[in-house]
Amino acid sequence: MEDNMKENDFHLTIPAKVGEQLHLNAETPVRLVVKNNQLVVQFTDLPLRIFQLSVWIWPVVTAFIASIGFYLANRLTAQISLTGSQSLASWFILVGVLVGMLLFAGFFIRNRRRVNHTYKASVYWRTFPVITLAVTVILLLGLLGWFWLLGSAFAGASFDRFTASLIFFIFGLFVNIVMVYAALAIDAGVLSTLLTLVIVCGVVISMATNGQHHWWQHNLSFLGTAAATNAWQFNLTLIFSALLMFALIDYLFVALQAQFPGSKRLLVLRLILSATALDFGAVGAIPNNAAGHVWHDRVSWLLVWFIISLIAGVRWLLPRVTRDFLWLSYGVAATLVVIAMGFKVWGYLSLAAFEMLDFLLAFGWLLLLLDRIQDLIATGTESVITRVAK
Repeated sequence: MEDNMKENDFHLTIPAKVGEQLHLNAETPVRLVVKNNQLVVQFTDLPLRIFQLSVWIWPVVTAFIASIGFYLANRLTAQISLTGSQSLASWFILVGVLVGMLLFAGFFIRNRRRVNHTYKASVYWRTFPVITLAVTVILLLGLLGWFWLLGSAFAGASFDRFTASLIFFIFGLFVNIVMVYAALAIDAGVLSTLLTLVIVCGVVISMATNGQHHWWQHNLSFLGTAAATNAWQFNLTLIFSALLMFALIDYLFVALQAQFPGSKRLLVLRLILSATALDFGAVGAIPNNAAGHVWHDRVSWLLVWFIISLIAGVRWLLPRVTRDFLWLSYGVAATLVVIAMGFKVWGYLSLAAFEMLDFLLAFGWLLLLLDRIQDLIATGTESVITRVAK
């Protein structure tokens, strides 16, 4: 019986190129798992998972210590308000963001050696500050919004010290688990999502803050001028988004170079994308006031030319570009031309509408381009199954 089983054994051949990308050697432990009628090759040195004891114990312990500290810090307070200057919300936002950031940073560093992919270790350290800051800012915005919602729903609510500490622990546990999970799940797709969240949240908050100024009667750039309320939020959003774009571009192209070594087309594409990110940050860094208006307009128009050059050159710069993506790119370009004519020639669109439509189309296409690059990385090399010789 055992001899018959051996005769039916198969041998999985992994190409040398794949082995080099994954840094495999004769001692690399590997196991085969059958899932949903699919054969999955797994390395036993797997990335950390949130439900491992060595992982989830940290969110629990840190949340417990933080809640004990909150209880002791308010030992002289009989009732603790839900919101306000000295409240559950103010304490949790301060402590929760700090602890969440430390947990994210710790697990991001801890997990980097256990992830099997084509990214070099140096990429982690280059992107580490930007990614950590991005996740921390998103956490801060999320907590501010959450407690604003709770404050509106439970206006004037307060709790005794024990109940407030219990709520503090539950909220802290949830936030800590989310931050640890984010650190373990970071990849190009997550970076792209972070980029979208930062831009959308930053711009929407700026629009809402300046609603009373009727910013739409001016232009989108009004949100970054001295006349706007909290203009620094809008400008910081652009600068921060540029840093995230740099991190994402670095993350993607290091992996892409492993599949297309020495490609000059990819080098040109990376340079244009990096210049686009740099220019995007410059739009936020250069104030749109009397002193910087001319340069602000110049870098804004330069950003338009970078996007046009990317759309026009994607056919030659992007490997394995699909016909569907090409037609989509040309459709975006044609729509941008129609929008420009609607503003410049026909006078149908206002300046604010023109800028918003252009921004949405250009940014959306840019995200699709980065997603297409990510698909190139995710496309693996096919192997073969061969029968073991007798």
